[in-house]
Amino acid sequence: QVELAESGGGLVQAGGSRRVHCATSVRIFSQYTMGWFRQAPGKEREFVAAISSSGESTNYADAVKGRFTISRDIVNRIVSMQMTSLNPEDTAVYYCAASIHSGLEEREPDYWGEGTQVTVSS
Repeated sequence: QVELAESGGGLVQAGGSRRVHCATSVRIFSQYTMGWFRQAPGKEREFVAAISSSGESTNYADAVKGRFTISRDIVNRIVSMQMTSLNPEDTAVYYCAASIHSGLEEREPDYWGEGTQVTVSS
C-alpha cells in the first residue's frame, strides 16, 4: 500500500521554478510531520524541508532556505514544496517522507514515497 504519493517532478531550466506534491492518507496527514529529502546522483540522501502536522512549524536545509517553501493543503491532504531559483545542483530524486516524531531529519522517517525526479538544466 502506497502511503505517500509524489508528483510534480520534471525538467526545468536553471533559474526556474517547480512545485512537487505529496498526497497521503488522513491518518498520516493529521498526525505526522511530513517533508522532503533528496538524493543526487552519487550522493547520499539529504534532508530538504519539513512541516509539522499542525502546519505551524517548518524547517529547511541551509541549501534551500529562501528558495523553497513547504506547505500543506488540508482539504486535499497534500504537502507541497515550491522550489524557486533552481540550479543544476538541485537536480535529484525528491522523496516525500513522514515521521511520527517532530524532527523529521533527526531519525529515520516512518514512511517514504517512491520519489520524483527533478532535473535542472543549465
